Amino acid sequence: MEEWDNATTVTEFVLVGLSSQSQVRAALFVLFLIMYLATVIGNSLIVTLIVWDSHLHTPMYFFLSNLSFIDVCYVTTTVPQMLAHCFTDRPTISLGRCFAQMNIAIFLAEAECFLLAIMAYDRFVAICSPLRYSLIMRKRVCVLFAVGMWSTSFALTIIPFFFLQPRLCGNNVLNHYRCEVQAVLSLACSDLRATGLLILISSFFSLVLPFAFILMTYGRIGLAVLRIRSKQGQGKALSTCGSHLAVVGIFYGSAMTMYLRRQTKTFSNQEKVAAVFYGVVTPMLNPLIYSLRNRDVKGALWRMTGKKVEE
Repeated sequence: MEEWDNATTVTEFVLVGLSSQSQVRAALFVLFLIMYLATVIGNSLIVTLIVWDSHLHTPMYFFLSNLSFIDVCYVTTTVPQMLAHCFTDRPTISLGRCFAQMNIAIFLAEAECFLLAIMAYDRFVAICSPLRYSLIMRKRVCVLFAVGMWSTSFALTIIPFFFLQPRLCGNNVLNHYRCEVQAVLSLACSDLRATGLLILISSFFSLVLPFAFILMTYGRIGLAVLRIRSKQGQGKALSTCGSHLAVVGIFYGSAMTMYLRRQTKTFSNQEKVAAVFYGVVTPMLNPLIYSLRNRDVKGALWRMTGKKVEE
């Protein structure tokens, strides 16, 4: 096991950010502030409605509340710092804060990877085996899914952190807007072959397998939908599945371009943009795609506000 070199001069990282131009940084501040507020408000509203309204105490909304909770925590881990750094010429972050942020973000991202696969399975059972849905997706099974998701994510985060820690040798300029594991590793002066292999193995289990399972599951759902006699029902179901797959594709696709590659000593600007998609864009889109367009959620919102439920 490689250990941190306590004698190194690296006590903080200098974050390059997305742009060095002050006007561009000001525009990015406005853009990311809007996206952050939309993410926090939208996802917090979903969690509140699901907890408050007994009509939403079902397996699907149980998993949706977990997704919204993850997204709020995920963006809050990095975006407020990004916003503050938009007005700083030399933004820095301490070594301890950097690795805390990095590992919390990895933990939450991996939890979301597994959760999206669980949600796909929930929809598969609901559409393809509706008569057995309440038996298969009973409360105990849902809780076990959630516990397994969080436990596996924690294990896949903590094992690499304790067993493969690279040695830093002075270079502390991080070509990123946050502490991204691939960007941090590009500054290491130690041999990264074992670290890179462990990241690839972890990424295979947390990215490739869940994404393949989701594609297979939605393929089965698509075949079931095509057997629906109602053209209107077909169109609505296919539209919903298509929007789900689009957001899932953005999330997994951008993450896989980052982590399913050989670890190098360089980190490109294109990879920073990819991190924006899975780190900022998809948490904002999730409540719009999965929840706020849903009739049940709209009904819960009307009931919470004391208005008559729209037909």
